[in-house]
Amino acid sequence: MQNSTSKSKNYQIDMCSGAILPKLLLFALPLIGSSILQLLFNAADVVVVGRFAGDNALAAVGSTGSLINLIVNMFVGLSIGANVITAKYYGAKKYKDLSEAIHTSMLLSVISGIILTFLGVFGAKRILMWMQSPAEVLDLATQYLKYYFLGITATMVYNFGSAILRAVGDTRRPLYYLFFAGIINVVLNLIFVICFDMSVVGVAVATTISQCFAAICVVRCLVKDDGVIKLNLKELKIHKIKLIEILKTGVPAGFQGIVFSFSNVVIQSSINAFGAITIAGNSAAANIEGFIYVSMNAFYQAAISFTSQNFGAKKFERIKKVAFLAESCVFVIGLSLGILIAFLGKYPLYLYSSSADVIVAGQKRLLYMGLLFFLCGMMDVMCGMLRGLGYSITPMIISMLGACGFRLLWIFTIFQIPIFHKIEMLYISYPISWIITFAAQLICFVLAYRKIKKD
Repeated sequence: MQNSTSKSKNYQIDMCSGAILPKLLLFALPLIGSSILQLLFNAADVVVVGRFAGDNALAAVGSTGSLINLIVNMFVGLSIGANVITAKYYGAKKYKDLSEAIHTSMLLSVISGIILTFLGVFGAKRILMWMQSPAEVLDLATQYLKYYFLGITATMVYNFGSAILRAVGDTRRPLYYLFFAGIINVVLNLIFVICFDMSVVGVAVATTISQCFAAICVVRCLVKDDGVIKLNLKELKIHKIKLIEILKTGVPAGFQGIVFSFSNVVIQSSINAFGAITIAGNSAAANIEGFIYVSMNAFYQAAISFTSQNFGAKKFERIKKVAFLAESCVFVIGLSLGILIAFLGKYPLYLYSSSADVIVAGQKRLLYMGLLFFLCGMMDVMCGMLRGLGYSITPMIISMLGACGFRLLWIFTIFQIPIFHKIEMLYISYPISWIITFAAQLICFVLAYRKIKKD
């Protein structure tokens, strides 16, 4: 099997030698671009329906975000497991194990997509009703979800394929694929909503088509690869040992995502009780925050890949340096952009709605969460460091107790006090939970690092 002679080497990053910061940025910057383009899929949906289909359509699309995350996150967690074991085998130069991990991961992505399609299509309305979605947006939200989940298999294939590419440092090609997919999504959004008056169904179909394009590109990339990450469709198979390794890391990561999403669903249910205007404003603000989040989350992804490769190569001193540099990058980016949206956030909000009431509602979220948003990124990076070291259950438990548990406790106690029963108090619960969770994860990382050095 070829390795160093592969043409794909031009896209890969040697994470186990040389200066770390330039390579960390080389990894993260294309990933930021890719993630922003992915967000543009969603933002285009929200902007188009908000401007051309009305506030109810905007609220319908916006109210589904937490539910989509709840249903999808378990399987996205599995892609994290695929990323960890792929990077570990690549760093250790165990290419047979690497190939088996890749083929297991890609078949698992298809199986995951089929399961998600069933859950999304047949369970959407019932769960939306449980979330107390207002009657005026329930039918529209249900329509959006059903068409969205018809294309979820493509999303899973893309996520797993991208995780494999990230594991070897290739974050550029997914950026190229999503650039063109993003153009397709925006164009089809405008055609389906404005020309054919398809409302939320139109944006869902546009998103599905664009995701299919991205998935095809990623699969073609792996099939055409002439090196160690080559995918042979005829060799797709579940290798039991590799599946167990993926599940060992991926299931706790996915379960953590589910618990996070569940707490967000509970919070979204509380937000829904304030009416369609607040839902729309919260949705628009969350979309803006998303651009900051993915800028920080790129370093979470970098932390996983860099740590996993160096762990496989037994270069432990570099792991400590990766932690410091990734956290530093997140602090600078998160704080700078957080301040920006906290005080200037009303201007991008106008892209989502022309309603003055919706703008005011969105500004509240940006102000209360923006200034401390960097803590969310620092929390995630530390979680990525632990996962890269093979600890997946530990960050799951910490997140369940420190972030999700605290938010739910807040809602059912502090928020229920009449004087505190207002939207601002829901937003305040987020920064407090980030501080608690980050502190606990930092302590665990220090202990885990000392342990692996001794071993």
